[in-house]
Amino acid sequence: MLAFNYTVRRSQRAKKTRIIVTPEKIEVVAPFGVAEQAIHKFVNDHKTWVEVTSEKVKLRKKNIKKIAPVNYSNGALIPFRGNQVRIIIEHVVSSNKIKIELDKKNEFIIFLPKSNHNSDLIRLALIEWMKKQAYLDVEGYIKIYANKYNLYPRNVRIKTQRSRWGSCGIHNDININWLLILAPPEVLAYVVVHELCHIKERNHSARFWQLVEAHFPTYQKQRNWLKQNGSGLAL
Repeated sequence: MLAFNYTVRRSQRAKKTRIIVTPEKIEVVAPFGVAEQAIHKFVNDHKTWVEVTSEKVKLRKKNIKKIAPVNYSNGALIPFRGNQVRIIIEHVVSSNKIKIELDKKNEFIIFLPKSNHNSDLIRLALIEWMKKQAYLDVEGYIKIYANKYNLYPRNVRIKTQRSRWGSCGIHNDININWLLILAPPEVLAYVVVHELCHIKERNHSARFWQLVEAHFPTYQKQRNWLKQNGSGLAL
């Protein structure tokens, strides 16, 4: 009997069964043609690896230094594009909405209604602002990289995803996790390139990685950054 629970996700892109271990869950990704019994045997054969890996990722999450502030107040530092950006709060009487600007000093200027200084409302406003900025950045990277091999997505969406940085659907719709706007810009660029390459190569074969490298020769550095630091991206 297994000492852990897992979920099964069927995927048209999956060529073989694989196991994904995160601090929150254990997921088995399998092609549609693989029987449930075969999936259970696969997990059972890899149970020691799953148990060891699960403990490692939980410990890693526990030891991660949180980069987001506890309180979103004047002077707090906010992660953005790989840097810590300071919040400067300005009170505005004439407006009842929170307005956010990034000034030339690379500081977030938060314009608040005079009576409104709610930390959580500021956090939510920053998230919405960053989602819009993430979309603009992703569109910019697509313009840079898509033309080289005619890898044009049908749609681009910025999403909140717990276990994925990006995905490319069967109709070439690309989804990008907005939290990547907190990482260094080249990390977001790598994920965009990664998903663009899935338009041509639907798996992670050697040809896929060759295509990624043709666009982004330093991709392995950015990939390693995500493995080491991705769990700490939070707002």
